[in-house]
Amino acid sequence: MSTTLRQLSQDMLSVHEQKYHYYSLTRAADKLGDISRLPKSMKVLLENLLRWQDGDSVTEEDIAALAGWLKNAHADREIAYRPARVLMQDFTGVPAVVDLAAMREAVKRLGGDVAKVNPLSPVDLVIDHSVTVDHFGDEDAFEENVRLEMERNHERYVFLRWGQKAFNRFSVVPPGTGICHQVNLEYLGQAVWHEEQAGQEVAYPDTLVGTDSHTTMINALGVLGWGVGGIEAEAAMLGQPVSMLIPDVVGFKLTGKLNPGITATDLVLTVTQMLRKHGVVGKFVEFYGDGLDDLPLADRATIANMAPEYGATCGFFPIDAVTLGYMKLTGRSTQQVALVEAYARAQGLWRNTGDEPVFTSTLALDMGAVESSLAGPKRPQDRVALGDVPAAFRASNELEVNQSLKAHQAVSYQDRRTSQRYQLEDGAVVIAAITSCTNTSNPSVLMAAGLLAKKAVSLGLKRQPWVKASLAPGSKVVSDYLAAARLTPYLDKLGFNLVGYGCTTCIGNSGPLPEEIETAIKQGDLTVGAVLSGNRNFEGRIHPLVKTNWLASPPLVVAYALAGNMTLNLQTDPIGEDTAGNPVYLKDIWPSPEEIAEAVQMVSTDMFHKEYAEVFEGTPEWQQIKVSEAATYDWDGDSTYIRLSPFFDDMEKEPEPVRDIHGARILAMLGDSVTTDHISPAGSIKADSPAGRYLLDHGVERTDFNSYGSRRGNHEVMMRGTFANIRIRNEMVPGVEGGMTRYIPGNEQMAIYDAAMRYQKAGIPLAVIAGKEYGSGSSRDWAAKGPRLQGVRVVIAESFERIHRSNLIGMGILPLEFPSGVTRKTLGLTGDEQIDVQDLNQLTPGGVVKVTLTRMDGSQEELEARCRIDTGNELTYYQNDGILHYVIRNMLQ
Repeated sequence: MSTTLRQLSQDMLSVHEQKYHYYSLTRAADKLGDISRLPKSMKVLLENLLRWQDGDSVTEEDIAALAGWLKNAHADREIAYRPARVLMQDFTGVPAVVDLAAMREAVKRLGGDVAKVNPLSPVDLVIDHSVTVDHFGDEDAFEENVRLEMERNHERYVFLRWGQKAFNRFSVVPPGTGICHQVNLEYLGQAVWHEEQAGQEVAYPDTLVGTDSHTTMINALGVLGWGVGGIEAEAAMLGQPVSMLIPDVVGFKLTGKLNPGITATDLVLTVTQMLRKHGVVGKFVEFYGDGLDDLPLADRATIANMAPEYGATCGFFPIDAVTLGYMKLTGRSTQQVALVEAYARAQGLWRNTGDEPVFTSTLALDMGAVESSLAGPKRPQDRVALGDVPAAFRASNELEVNQSLKAHQAVSYQDRRTSQRYQLEDGAVVIAAITSCTNTSNPSVLMAAGLLAKKAVSLGLKRQPWVKASLAPGSKVVSDYLAAARLTPYLDKLGFNLVGYGCTTCIGNSGPLPEEIETAIKQGDLTVGAVLSGNRNFEGRIHPLVKTNWLASPPLVVAYALAGNMTLNLQTDPIGEDTAGNPVYLKDIWPSPEEIAEAVQMVSTDMFHKEYAEVFEGTPEWQQIKVSEAATYDWDGDSTYIRLSPFFDDMEKEPEPVRDIHGARILAMLGDSVTTDHISPAGSIKADSPAGRYLLDHGVERTDFNSYGSRRGNHEVMMRGTFANIRIRNEMVPGVEGGMTRYIPGNEQMAIYDAAMRYQKAGIPLAVIAGKEYGSGSSRDWAAKGPRLQGVRVVIAESFERIHRSNLIGMGILPLEFPSGVTRKTLGLTGDEQIDVQDLNQLTPGGVVKVTLTRMDGSQEELEARCRIDTGNELTYYQNDGILHYVIRNMLQ
């Protein structure tokens, strides 16, 4: 029997007298050929394949294909990638834990050992998506918001506390601690992972997948990671590989330095705009060039964080001296830091000055050319130079629509706190939020915000009264260093009091505006703005009444709170007046690089040691939550947050043969670029929707509905909200927006959920018909789980987005592609047709599947659709009725 590459590559590394076994890329290169100029991110993937080579999921051909990528910087091959760990936030984590708990119930029912249902990879769940900015602008805001969060989410937190005790390798970081990506950067990420395997200490690159798209932030630490859907994350933590195509890698060369007064936020908005224009969807981006020598790790994290905004799978920074410096600062052990350096150098993962790897394509930026910028009014890639913001605001489509309907006007309102009257005008900044992992992980921009506030207060400037200001850092360390630099009182004075440690405004948890402000906006049909230091500013995301949203650095967020209106040009117009009535300009209060550098010196390793010493402990309120010690969860039949999901109700030990689909009705016929946001429930729950009616029937007051995100652990709510997006257009009901369909036969118009339940009662399977790029956007597990529970068995589209396609298979739904040149339009489909899909017991990956359409008049048409089950692994999952069914059956053997 010949020696495998895996065996051939085994080697030993000695660090401070500790020995580590590892899989040497240098040794593998003896057989694979020179790989020295492979991008560093590709070397991480290569090591992963080498370490997991088993002749089945990973073959020598897979490893050779990745090494052979160098020939033309491209390879058409699917590989099985196994990340070291999984990161979750609470919105996506709750349904994953519900699934684990439901899997335990299924294993128990089928006579297996429930202890086998445990994560095989370490899983960290950080509760960071549930805090809302209800209270702001005073010293009690933090306490009040945390109290409300604990009240609203008590049921969810009881469940997560149980999960923390019940599952091995599953850790929960309690609420009020920080944002998952910042906690990952400052504490969880190790750059090089090591653990005992078969009596040996094995070292390998730290890699992960996360259930949040901004997982990419950890790429700044040389850790390869990106966001996936809940279904892939569950599979990964249960030992299943993540299927992925060998990526193209775009090299982004950074040279020079940022000019004084220019921030990391300005840099990332420039990078985002450039990469969006270049086109990097589905690709890796790797940063290189000698500009990295002086680019702080926090600035790298700002850039890596926004990979979803420039469209890349990840934005990777190789390990170098800057990485080691940050690891020391944030309190990683001396041994860990030494291991990272030794391992990175031995594996060719270390960045040397002058490195020029081979890339699929390249871009370059001299950082000296970056100017002060915002992005808006509704897309993160739409960068606007600071001086051009007033023009960009006026040019926004929403404003033009408004201007054609009304003359420019202001609305008078009375402030409820002071009883004074003010005018609210078009362009008013009603939200100014220092929020989100993108920027709150960066001491230089946060210190700049504090210093700007200090100068503003010293001159007598005040926040405009209509601005809802908030500070939501990504970790408690931020509060420590702002306090150490004595900047907290000045931020407080301008209304930027601490409101919570969590995502808040950036994910739409901005909370209500004061009632008089909301009334004035509606009364005048005003186009107002939000300025936030976040990463996403899509329409309707920040607040339903705020039509324009602008991404900006923390100091600019403070500046706009002072200015109070987007139509002011902060480059040339005064931002306010001092106590003597003299005009004050932005340049008068902008801190110097020396002042910022001096403040940043206040950040100390002791702060990280202090805040992360008891990171899993939580507040007294968290610790007082009583939970059972049982291995299976004690389900509460009255809960409207957490319910036992029905996915495994009818499951047996052996899979049944795959059944053909006969007489399927079309539930929805959709156009191009239908996103997972259209399919999956998100945002607020309307009282007259199927989900709203369900909650009212279960005694939930309208004020306590909370969001779909917070109720992801209740399938009854989620299946009612599937296809219920207010902007979805089902072509079966032309001219109607929202989740409506026609029930066939007959033409009764009703909610998609109501029709699905009526079909289900009659035993009729369902199909969804769609155009190009079905399931684009973020990966959302409920975009596959919801249709499954509604009875959808097949989706026939012109093309699929990669992650959603795999999620459908993971839930036992068959993805089929129309033959080339054939669409719902060329076929003249109306939605009245019946669909048969034959010979499903003979499916092959990428094979042809026979589809028969039967029209209302009885005439039939046959199609040869392409099966979009692309790999043998995916076929196995489908034949088992889904990936989790497959995992359970493995556990029962």
